[in-house]
Amino acid sequence: GRADGYHPHKNRLEEIKTHRGDVSRIRPHQRALHRAQLRAYGALLCRQENRKNVELALVYYDTGRDKETVLTETATAGELWQELETLCGLYKAWAEQEEHHRELRDALLAKLRFPFPDFRPRQRQLAETVYKNSVKTGTLLLEAPTGLGKTLGTLFPALMAMPAAKQDRLYYLTCRNTARQLALDAVDKLRHAQDELQPWPLRTLELVSKDDACEHPDKACHGESCPLAKGFFDRLPDARAEAVQSKEPLNQENLAKIAADHDICPYFLAQEMARWCDLIIGDVNRLFDQSALLHGLIRQNNWQASVLVDEAHNLVDRARGMYSVQLEQQRLLKLKKTAPKPVKAALDRTARAWQALIRDHGEQAQPVFLATLPAQLLGALQALVSVITDYLADNPPDLALQEVLFEIVAFMKLADSFGDHSLCEFQRSGRGRARLTIQNLIPADFLTERFKAAHSVLLFSATLSPGVYYRDLLGLPEDARFTSLPSPFSAGQLKVEFTPGISTRQVHREASLQPVAELIAKQYRTRPGHYLAFFSSFKYAKEVSDALAKQAPDIPQRSQQPGMSAEQRRQFLADFRKPEGSIAFAVLGGVFSEGIDLPGDQLIGAFVATLGLPPFDAWHEILKERLQQRFGEGYNYTYVIPGLQKVAQAAGRVIRTPDDRGVIWLIDDRFLKRPVRGLLPTWWFTNT
Repeated sequence: GRADGYHPHKNRLEEIKTHRGDVSRIRPHQRALHRAQLRAYGALLCRQENRKNVELALVYYDTGRDKETVLTETATAGELWQELETLCGLYKAWAEQEEHHRELRDALLAKLRFPFPDFRPRQRQLAETVYKNSVKTGTLLLEAPTGLGKTLGTLFPALMAMPAAKQDRLYYLTCRNTARQLALDAVDKLRHAQDELQPWPLRTLELVSKDDACEHPDKACHGESCPLAKGFFDRLPDARAEAVQSKEPLNQENLAKIAADHDICPYFLAQEMARWCDLIIGDVNRLFDQSALLHGLIRQNNWQASVLVDEAHNLVDRARGMYSVQLEQQRLLKLKKTAPKPVKAALDRTARAWQALIRDHGEQAQPVFLATLPAQLLGALQALVSVITDYLADNPPDLALQEVLFEIVAFMKLADSFGDHSLCEFQRSGRGRARLTIQNLIPADFLTERFKAAHSVLLFSATLSPGVYYRDLLGLPEDARFTSLPSPFSAGQLKVEFTPGISTRQVHREASLQPVAELIAKQYRTRPGHYLAFFSSFKYAKEVSDALAKQAPDIPQRSQQPGMSAEQRRQFLADFRKPEGSIAFAVLGGVFSEGIDLPGDQLIGAFVATLGLPPFDAWHEILKERLQQRFGEGYNYTYVIPGLQKVAQAAGRVIRTPDDRGVIWLIDDRFLKRPVRGLLPTWWFTNT
């Protein structure tokens, strides 16, 4: 830092801090930090200018009221220098501890043992590819088929590469919560495979969402509201010291225990530990969203960070969600009823801006896509942000106001960068039920800088073809490479059947019901067992299910239902372990079409009665136009590739081990077309 003001003739040193609202609401830990900063400057100044004492002035400047509050004190050079030496001693001890930790960590990782006697088929090739990419600081799209053991096969070489690549951190990022546990299990396997007498100096941190970690979800994150926030920074050093010395991984359970022992918030303890841990396992939003913690730490500390993204085929849709935001009129109207008086005028102005927007566009039942953002509403929202900020600066925490403030700020942030990468949609579904959405279409414009900040990047999944699609939409560098590893499975394990006489297009949907039901019944009678049947919608699945029940009432069947609870989903999967088979109807792209493992006789076949193409609605047509303008691949990037990704993922549930045998029925005549078939996994049709 640099001191803000020095008056040699007055022997006065100033540190200026800006704020808004009542100065008495500046928290004690913030004041202590400001004062310590000023006193450190004072110590250096006295030593440089050979002064025996100095007047120190901490100036709080209220930007809203143009008012100064000055706190002054006079300190001697001796006491200031002693304080600075004490402070430097603490930092030196911590720095030496961290340097020693790094030496031990790198020594361990350089000789890391694989936890099994042998690699799986093709797994060594996977590990070598990952290691080389890390050391060469590359960006790689890696299509690694199911059955390779990708979690361990990527973590092991990426950890081994850290010393050689001089990398500070490794981020293992997932698109699904369940994948975090797989990564933690892999680290546990690695740990137990090493010499028992050797220490394990690899700090592993699991980052979970605030909702999952929060102990008081009904309270604002503020010392005057939440008991775990009050005095947080006073208790943090001891909690941090215990966490860095922990022999166990800092997963959600272990970190929560440390936080509870020190009476501090587990979520914010995890945020702090992200600064000091070597391997961080968390959701992709931790690196890629608007206010991503891990991206901020890379930039702040100039870290060399290696990034692994699991199930990366989901990242396009996930990133679109990260850079999309929605405002609801109903939420504003609800807030008006309980809002404090100083905020009401700004809320009224915003409500009138909503009404003006409704008068302009609200008569239509269908969504309206706006070429520009509504200026009147944006102006009202900007004023509302200012008013709520001023109110919260002078008054006790208000959770409802805080939440609305954060939503509006997020909206305004995306509004400031609005362009052809996004779309503004207005929709009204009843009185007081209008909503305005900024929807991202091309996440590349936001993600490019995230990828540039990383030292090496590996995006991997069983389905990442064609690589150019992901390079374009995710904003990967031009020199990003694509590699597809051979499958450990062979075409001899999988029988792929086509249906040249059946179309599942919308106009042919009703005519397809009976033929599809007959096909399912014939396959089941030929080889009874467990099958998954995927359809484009719950409605289509039910219609075929009803047709099958009439035609073959003896064939057991069950169906995925909309909005199933976690317990219902678990039971649905548990039924695959029953000895008697059945036809399980499901929706393509839903919770049962990827991320589930049903080896052996748990699943012997799948029917996919759709190409998985998104609906041909106004939104997707606009997306097609934008992608055509940007990349010249509007139709393929909007419909064909995302659809067939879902098909490949769903059908990929059938063969999970080298001993599995199964059948896939691709039910639609379009599957026989060369461009479509070319986007399906090659090993389905070719012995490797």
